Amino acid sequence: MCAVLLTLGSTAFSQIHKSESSEQAAVQRTYNLNPVVVTGSGHHQRLKSTATPVHVLTSAEMHEQGITTLDGALIKMMPQLSMAPNSMGSFLRLNGLSNKYILILVNGQKITGDISNNVDLNRINMARVKRIEVLDGAASSLYGSDAIAGVINIITDQPTSDLISATSDTRISGHGVLTENVTLDIFTNGFGSYTSFSHDRANSYQTQDLEYVKGSDTETQRTIAPYFTGYRASVLGQKFTYSPNKQWAFNAGIDYSYKITDRPDTREDIGGGTDYEMRYKGLRLTLGGIYKMDSRNSLQANFSDDRFRYGKEYDVATKDYAVGDYVQSKKQHSTEAEMKAILGLLPHSTTIVGADWRKDFLTATSGDIHQNVYTLAAYAQHEQQLLKNLSVTAGLRFTHHETFNNHLTPKVTLMYAPGNVRLRATYSAGFRAPGLDELYYHYFSVNRGKPQIIFGNTSLEPEKSHYLALNAEYRNSQIAVSITGFMNRINDMVVRENIDVDAASLAMLRTEFPEMTDEQAAKLERYSLYRNSDKGDVKGVQVNVSYNVFSGFNISAHYNYAYARSKSGDEWTELERSIRHAATIAANYHHVWGKYAMNVNVNGRLQSRTCYPDYEDAPGYGVWNINTTHTLDLVKWAIIEPSIGIDNIFDRVDRRIDSTNRKYALFTPGRMLVVGLKLKIK
Repeated sequence: MCAVLLTLGSTAFSQIHKSESSEQAAVQRTYNLNPVVVTGSGHHQRLKSTATPVHVLTSAEMHEQGITTLDGALIKMMPQLSMAPNSMGSFLRLNGLSNKYILILVNGQKITGDISNNVDLNRINMARVKRIEVLDGAASSLYGSDAIAGVINIITDQPTSDLISATSDTRISGHGVLTENVTLDIFTNGFGSYTSFSHDRANSYQTQDLEYVKGSDTETQRTIAPYFTGYRASVLGQKFTYSPNKQWAFNAGIDYSYKITDRPDTREDIGGGTDYEMRYKGLRLTLGGIYKMDSRNSLQANFSDDRFRYGKEYDVATKDYAVGDYVQSKKQHSTEAEMKAILGLLPHSTTIVGADWRKDFLTATSGDIHQNVYTLAAYAQHEQQLLKNLSVTAGLRFTHHETFNNHLTPKVTLMYAPGNVRLRATYSAGFRAPGLDELYYHYFSVNRGKPQIIFGNTSLEPEKSHYLALNAEYRNSQIAVSITGFMNRINDMVVRENIDVDAASLAMLRTEFPEMTDEQAAKLERYSLYRNSDKGDVKGVQVNVSYNVFSGFNISAHYNYAYARSKSGDEWTELERSIRHAATIAANYHHVWGKYAMNVNVNGRLQSRTCYPDYEDAPGYGVWNINTTHTLDLVKWAIIEPSIGIDNIFDRVDRRIDSTNRKYALFTPGRMLVVGLKLKIK
C-alpha cells in the first residue's frame, strides 16, 4: 500500500528563527514530499525510495492542525483508521480490522496496554512525537505476531542542536478539554538528557440525556450515562543518550503513565452512574545501542520491559467496598530483547538480519488467569536493485511460539521506478497467536447489576493472513498522486461467539461461577466463548493526492474504501464498526512577514455509515475544523506562538437516543473554540 502524506510544514518557530534568509526560502522549507521513514523497510530511507511505503504524519502537521492527542492525529489525517473512545480506552480499527490486529510500536518496540480489546493510547507521550508512520497490511516478516492489519510506529525526537532548550505547548477548549506538553532538553559533548511531561484531560459529556427503557423501542427514561467518558491522564518521561564518537550511540529511557476516568457517580433517583472509576498505571523501561561500522553497516540491540495494570477505584461506598478502595482487574508485563544488523553486503543493496525474544505475562483477577508465554524469532530481509529502475525486496521470519510451535511469514515486494513514476506490487503474510485472555479466560463480572461471562478456548488455532497490494504513484516537486488496491485474507479468525442461555447452560454457568447470585442469574441472557471462525476478507482502494498550488499554499486529500467481512460456515457478515468510505481533506497556507509568521489550516473528515450487524448502523458524517497559528520571534532566546481555532465548525452531533449499547461513530459534543499557546526557550 502506498500513501503520500504531505509534510505541511516544519514548526513555525524554526521557520521564523531563520527569517534572516529570504521569505521564499522559508516558504519552500514548509513542504517536504519526501520525508525519511523507517517502518516499511526496517531501516531509514526516503519515502519515494521505499518499496513498502507508509503513511507519514509529522509533528509539524499535527501542530498546524492543532492536534495534541494521538487519536486526534490518526483520525484527522488517516481515513483508513477509525476510533471509538470509551471508559476502557480506544477501540481502534484499521481498514475494518480491530486493534488486536494492529501492532503499535514506539521507536520500533511494541507497547503493552490492552484493555478488553481496547488500546490505552494515553500511554503515548505526545510531547516527544516527531512523526507517526502507519503501514497498512500484514507485516509479520519484520514485526512478528499481531501485525495483520498493519503497524503504527510512533517515532520520538531527541534534539542535538542546542545546549539547552525548553518548550511548553498548551491547548484548551470546551468540556474541560486541556492538553499540556512540556519538554526540557540538554545536549553537550555527546550527552543528551530529554525530560518530558504530557497531561491530557477532558470532562464527561452527553449529547442526549434519554435512553430507551429496557425491552422497549418507544418508552424512554432519563439517564446520566455519559456519551463520552471523561478522564485525566499524565505521562512523565526521561531519556538519556550518549555518543562518545561517530561509531557508538547508547540510550536509556523510562516512562511512567497514569490515567483515571471521571464518570458520574451512582444515584438513587436516576440511572447511568457508576460506583467506581477505572484507574490505569504503566511503567516502561528501554535500553538500546548502535554500532556503526561505516555508512552502510551497523549493529543494533534493544531491550524493553513494559508493565501495565488497571482496575477499579471506588468513589461510591458499596456493600463490599469503601470509598478509595482499589480492586485490580488485569496486570500485564512484557519483556523483549532484539538484536539486528543492517548491512550493505552487495552494491545497491541492503540486508537486515535479526533475532527477537519476547515473554508476555498476564494476571487477570476477574478472568481467573495467571499465565505467561514466550516467543523466539529470527528474520532476514534483502533489498536489491536488479536493473536501473527495478528493485526487489524479499523477507522471511521464523517464529517459534511456546504454545503454537513454528511459523514462517514471508514478504516479497517489486518496485519499478522510471523517472517520477513508481509501480509497486507487494505480497506479505501475517501471523497472530491468540492472546492469553482468548486462551484462558474464565471471566465473570457484574456491570450495573447484569453479569458478563466469557470463556477462553485452549483449542484455538493461530490466525494467518495473506496480503496483496498493487500501487501506482506519480511524484514531482509540485504534486504527488498515488492509487493502491489491496486485499487481505485472514484464516481462522478468533471471534467471540455469543451463546444464548437455556436451563442446561445456566446450571453449568452457576456451577462454574458459584459467586453468581439468584438475582444476577435471572438477568443473564447470554455468555461468550472464543472460537475460530472460517475466515476474514478485506478488499479496498486508497487514493492520495497532495498538491503545492503555489508557494506557501498546499492542499491534500486522502480517500479510503474498505469492504471488511468475516465468514462463519456459509454466511458472510460485515465486520462490526467497519466503514466502507472515508476521506480526509486539508488545506494549509503559510506566510512569513519579517519576525511574524501566520499559518492557517482547514481540515475535514468525511465518512459513510459505520456497520453494526444486528443493530442500527451509525450514520455517516462530515466534520470540519480550522486552526490558525501566529509565530512571534521577538527575542533571540524565545519564540512565542499563540493559536486559535474552531473544532467541528458546522456543529455536527449524533443526538440519537441510546438503544443498543452505544452504537455510535461520531464522538464530539459539537462546535468548540480551541485556543493554545506554545513557548520555546533556548
